[in-house]
Amino acid sequence: MNYWPLLGVAVIVIGFALRFNPVPVVVCAALVSGVLAGLHVPDLLALLGKSFVSSRMLLMFVLTLPAIGLLEHAGLREHAQQWMTRLRGMTLARLLIGYLLIREVLAMFGLTGVAGPAQTVRPLLAPMGEAAAEKIHPELNDADRDEVRAVAAATDNIGRFFGEDVFIALGAVLLIQSFYAQHGIDLAPLSIALWALPTAIAAFVIQSVRIWLFQRRLQRRASARNREEA
Repeated sequence: MNYWPLLGVAVIVIGFALRFNPVPVVVCAALVSGVLAGLHVPDLLALLGKSFVSSRMLLMFVLTLPAIGLLEHAGLREHAQQWMTRLRGMTLARLLIGYLLIREVLAMFGLTGVAGPAQTVRPLLAPMGEAAAEKIHPELNDADRDEVRAVAAATDNIGRFFGEDVFIALGAVLLIQSFYAQHGIDLAPLSIALWALPTAIAAFVIQSVRIWLFQRRLQRRASARNREEA
């Protein structure tokens, strides 16, 4: 057996350890493994191009992430914060719970790529959450801001994770079906999705309560700081 192609793994480890850009590191690792496996460079490049084009999700991220970066450079985060300050009735809890509901419902219909940490949480939800938190206490410290960002990211992850299992054509549902089939239990994807619905509802309720409790903690911290300053 030829073990030389495994040097591509070493290239990835070294590249990540030196904190190089992940994209060229992975491409270099693929080239190293392909050449050591006996593939010619034109065939290897054709294989990489075919894999890139056939991967629609990767193509979507390659096209959308630069656009999001340009929007952030143009002040998207600042505009989101200013827009949030003009919505007087919008609190931090209402913002995050509303986003959780939309994220989970979209995931139930298989629209998992509509939102996400890179395209929604970082440029929009987190800045709007910080602006909503500043309504509670205008002088947020770095620890409070990091906690707001963490809660926003967790809200996105929970909405997708528990919502996507309700969509019958998702890989996770098919994985559950195949696991039970290996143990002699035949389950239809629809029944798995229906049983995942109560879990999704429970996750929405629990995360909503956590968001509301987080807002209460911010309010108590703001009151304590105001008393100290007084």
